Amino acid sequence: MPPLKVLFLADTRPGHYHLSEGVIAALKRLRDVQVTRIEIRRKWIVPTRWLRARIHAKSFYPPRMLRMAYRIDAEALPEADLVISAGGETLMPNICVSRYLGLPSIFCGSLRELDAQEFSLVISSYECDADAPRHMVTLKPSPMDPDSLGRPDEVVAYGPDRTPKLAALLIGGNAASFRFGRGEWKDLMARIGQISQQWGTRWMISTSRRTPDYVADMLGEFAKDETIVERYIDFRTAGPSTLPDIFRRAEIVLCTADSSSMVSEAISARIPVVGLTPKASHLPEDENAYRDLLINRGWYRVLPIAGLTPDSLAGALSEITPLAENPLDALAAKLKERLPELLKA
Repeated sequence: MPPLKVLFLADTRPGHYHLSEGVIAALKRLRDVQVTRIEIRRKWIVPTRWLRARIHAKSFYPPRMLRMAYRIDAEALPEADLVISAGGETLMPNICVSRYLGLPSIFCGSLRELDAQEFSLVISSYECDADAPRHMVTLKPSPMDPDSLGRPDEVVAYGPDRTPKLAALLIGGNAASFRFGRGEWKDLMARIGQISQQWGTRWMISTSRRTPDYVADMLGEFAKDETIVERYIDFRTAGPSTLPDIFRRAEIVLCTADSSSMVSEAISARIPVVGLTPKASHLPEDENAYRDLLINRGWYRVLPIAGLTPDSLAGALSEITPLAENPLDALAAKLKERLPELLKA
């Protein structure tokens, strides 16, 4: 078959465009794929609410909206078979491009009151969408192929009788419903040190785009103790795409629970994952449902930072059974079922 030509509309947030990249990685397991990436940057003087109201107007003309709101020349778009995007800023461009070119489309994420009929397939991670005809519910897609990481085939069970020697700590930061106090960051480092002292565990620590500068600086100082920290990755200098190196070696992952994407990527790597929450944390209803899905399937557990101890961590790890299948294979099978006209053998 000729390559599947994909228009990939990407915003600037890794947590969003990695979802699209995960879908593209799954498509590549079924067919050769040729990708054209177009970065979406909305003119901020154009209100989102106004854009959404326009799509049902008789005067709606996709090339005009693309040019006016996103500086995209519709006539210069390449020939394509499919449009893919993720993140709220890409909703309107996805609709405009798919309508103008007459293409099927995939969107990853929440529709924010838009009608699912605007898309061929909506990939959701919320069980409440399970019965919606245009939705497909799955673990948040990740482009990482766990089979390529070179991890051991045996899934090791950790707990009080078996503790990890090399662990990962992924650091996020404040989000809409998460607020980490300065004292909590200090407490987290002290508790990580306590686990190292009792278990002999060493840590690979990585910050992210969301991590405050003062926290990254504190962690840099903490990482000077090589009896505790084997490797420190500062996102400010390292940039994105460093997690595969960590996932290749880490026996377990501790992850601040502010980022679903970070949690999901670690689960996709088929590693035991424990989320860490500050005192001030509250998930929206749909996001809380997603975390419950991860917990109910045995892939994930959550501990408050203030309750992180060697014993509590061992107990949480003993309740986790990492993902067994390759999530890219599972997603590819679902895509083939839902989009047979594009992916037939």
